[in-house]
Order: sequence, then C-alpha cells, then structure tokens
Amino acid sequence: MQIRAATEADIPEIQSIYAHHVLTGAGTFEEVPPSVEEMADRISKVLERGWSWLVATDASGVLGYAYYTQFRDRSAYRYCAEDSVYVREDVRGQGVGKALVARLIDDATAAGMRQMIAVIGDSENTGSIGVHASLGFQMVGTMRAAGIKFGRWLDVVTMQRPLGRGDADIP
Repeated sequence: MQIRAATEADIPEIQSIYAHHVLTGAGTFEEVPPSVEEMADRISKVLERGWSWLVATDASGVLGYAYYTQFRDRSAYRYCAEDSVYVREDVRGQGVGKALVARLIDDATAAGMRQMIAVIGDSENTGSIGVHASLGFQMVGTMRAAGIKFGRWLDVVTMQRPLGRGDADIP
C-alpha cells in the first residue's frame, strides 16, 4: 500500500468510495452522493487552502482516502484541524484507515496545526472510533440524536488529540 497526495485521476474512485458510504452507512450524514464534479470541487477547495487530501493505493486502485480541513471557518480555529477518512468496503479492517489518519496527523502537525478533531457519525461506528482511539484521540463528547438517516436517530461522537506542542504555548 502506498499513501500519497490525491490527484485528478483519483477523483472517480474517491467519489465511488464516498458514494458507497453515503448510500449504505451512517459515518456521513449526507444522503445524496455528490457527483464526480462536486467531489473534484471539494478536493480543490481543500488543496487550495494548503491542507492535505490523501489516497491509499495498491495495484487494485484507490483503497481509501482521507483529508483534513480547518475545524471551523472562524479565524480562532486556525490551528485546529478536523479529519475525515473513508475506506473502500472490500478492504475495511485491514489498516487502511489507520495508515491514512496517521499520515494526516503528520501532515497537519507539519503544517502547524495544534489540535485534531474527529467528528464521527453514528456512535455505533466502532471502526472509526477504534482507529482514532488507537492513534491517541480521546473521547470528548457525544451529541445524542443529532441527525436522522435510514429512519433512525444518529449520534455524533467527537474525539480529539493534540498535535505537536498542542496547547503548551501560543503559536
């Protein structure tokens, strides 16, 4: 497996992976998969800001992808990143997500971020919760019944980990 920056050629596979999660999972609260063009626009906006959008690949193609953005748009959040990670269904549980998030942590730290937040859809999403916990994220809260998808209420789990010097000083 290789982890590298996403390219334009990866966009159709990235869109396909995400569409599967939108249509079958509660890890994202989107209910209609974005088009390839919309996904390309999302990737472009992340990269224009200097943030990372990564793919994990092997001979079979894109295994998964991950990216980070600033947690919220207001300037006070400029040192706080939020990660997102999605893995192709046939390779879930094989370490792809963990490898992608580990690389995001490195990239965000190198970019000067001081905190990383994971906003995980569905408190039953034990795979994502476990990956983040294994990489040093701590549970900071659960928003109960924050969304509805597939005819049921869904919680949102928030996890956090410091990056670099964390809150030891002001950048």
